[in-house]
Amino acid sequence: MKDCFLQGLTDTHAHLMMLSEIDDEKAACLSELAESEFGFILDIGTDPPDLGMRIEKLKHLSNVRFAGGIWPHKEAVEAPLKKVAVLESQLNAAPRELLAAIGECGYDRRENPSAPAGETELLECQLELARRFKLPIIIHSRDAPHETIETLSRFPDVRGVIHCFSYGTDELKQFLSLDYFISFAGNLTYKNAANLREAVAIVPSERLLLETDCPFLAPTPFRGKTCRPEMIVETYKTAAALRNTNREELKIIVAENAKTLFPQAILS
Repeated sequence: MKDCFLQGLTDTHAHLMMLSEIDDEKAACLSELAESEFGFILDIGTDPPDLGMRIEKLKHLSNVRFAGGIWPHKEAVEAPLKKVAVLESQLNAAPRELLAAIGECGYDRRENPSAPAGETELLECQLELARRFKLPIIIHSRDAPHETIETLSRFPDVRGVIHCFSYGTDELKQFLSLDYFISFAGNLTYKNAANLREAVAIVPSERLLLETDCPFLAPTPFRGKTCRPEMIVETYKTAAALRNTNREELKIIVAENAKTLFPQAILS
């Protein structure tokens, strides 16, 4: 039996096509789930050509909206302007009522330990696209808090979210000072995530979002398995307990925050 808590639930960061590539049966389950239960799922891009493809394959899901962006993989960092040109073309072609954000994009020190200049250029170009298209931006930041904060501070008129927040309370306060939303994924439930539990407890209610990042980071008790959208219930449970509230109240808070950050993609 499905958890009735899923009805109207919000997942602000999922890679649905990556999930479908893993297993056709899981893709079928996802379609049924998304059609009948979730209130809002934001499907995220990582490479420019994927935006049009994802919209074409998932546009029948009435509760899914889309973000187009370039993750800082080595190929993109080596040719940022070429990649951004493709992304801009895809953004121009996308139906505006389905397009919710730019991203994900940012810094990743595991992928790029030498901090190449092209990584910053790639992010700055996408921040400029967010400014021009008047869309929020979805930021990926792994092991690079200071670079991320420094770059975002140069675009004070762009709003966005730090997805899959992975730092501590000091970095949290700096991102909040830049007017960014903070999103937590399934790793919030892990035993070794004391920094995340401290952070989620103090995020202002009006800045909090939750996500799966599926097919990655399945929450406890599913850790190690392919993450699916319905597993986000465990993340809501954990976040609610840490914030001394109940999950129904938290569901309302996250849904309202998603509407605030992604007004161009409010569902009917």
